Amino acid sequence: MRYYIIAGEASGDLHGSNLMKALRKKDVNADIRFWGGDLMAAAGGHMVKHYKERSFMGFIEVLKNLPKIFNDIALCKKDITNYQPDVIIFIDNSGFNLRIAKWARKQRYRTNYYISPQVWASRAQRVQAIKRDIDAMYVILPFEKAFYKSYNYEVTFVGHPLIDAISERPVIDEYEFRRKHLLSDKPIIALLPGSRKQEITKTLSVMLSVIDHYPNYQFVIAGAPSQDFEFYKPYITNPNVNFVDNKTYDLLSMSMAALVTSGTATLETALFKVPQVVCYKGSNISYQIAKRIITLKYISLVNLIMDKKVVTELIQNDFNPGRLKKELDLILDDHERTKLFLNYYELEKKLGGKGASEKTADLIFKSLQSIGK
Repeated sequence: MRYYIIAGEASGDLHGSNLMKALRKKDVNADIRFWGGDLMAAAGGHMVKHYKERSFMGFIEVLKNLPKIFNDIALCKKDITNYQPDVIIFIDNSGFNLRIAKWARKQRYRTNYYISPQVWASRAQRVQAIKRDIDAMYVILPFEKAFYKSYNYEVTFVGHPLIDAISERPVIDEYEFRRKHLLSDKPIIALLPGSRKQEITKTLSVMLSVIDHYPNYQFVIAGAPSQDFEFYKPYITNPNVNFVDNKTYDLLSMSMAALVTSGTATLETALFKVPQVVCYKGSNISYQIAKRIITLKYISLVNLIMDKKVVTELIQNDFNPGRLKKELDLILDDHERTKLFLNYYELEKKLGGKGASEKTADLIFKSLQSIGK
């Protein structure tokens, strides 16, 4: 069968690649065409466009790049028409994917969504478009099923794919890792400033502002696969700051604490049982707009899933050197760390165990068989 998959950022590339591997186990002759990244390319199939070419963050950045976005939408529609897939699978990336889904419904393509857009965070009216345009929705956060049910839309909770991605990673030799990346034997505080240039620029300088207070630790920047080392180089001016490229999971597996930009990385850090401070800073205009349309009590997935404050969130003006040092001191304290660990174990239980990619692939394949494809 022909599968057309559309993912739009590093996390979508990861989950898309695991879904592709699972689909090939169900359908050994699967023909897959996709928008994604290097991980999806390694899983096989034909890549139409890399997510690096269309990664924009914030309202202002999107407005500046509207002509390029509209060109990509036109390209995607044309490519789908030429390919004639049996199913289109959307992965998160709502701004782009919901526009394609609306068009695809009118063209009578079968549409599946894996990893829901965050309609529960803002602009919940988008649920009506999802109900109209998506044949099946597979969600990965436990509270999403109840959210959609409140709109009379039945979705399937498949568990979170990060459980698999983390549990299946090979165990590494910490001594060899430190030697290879020129790290000392000091305890590590990991810095995860995000994957997009805009968010890295906004957060990394503040994260680095506290390093002189912690001479007995080493700070290690987790380089994103979407950025080259040259982009990070100006930030690495202190001998107590190191850089590891595209090895975030390995870095987290040996970290004492982490400063993390809000996003999927907050959940990844929690699943590695690393105490963290969640950080967010955007352009003032983008922040003011977001503040008026986002209806959530929290911004980190950890707190949202647990429905309580588990990790501290420093947002916009609260994300400053003074507050950051205060909160980092707390998560380095043994008593606070113990409380965090207990909450992290409860969080993992709520995520539903292993097999999200396999469950989703099985449901998609069986749905195609049932309609005679």
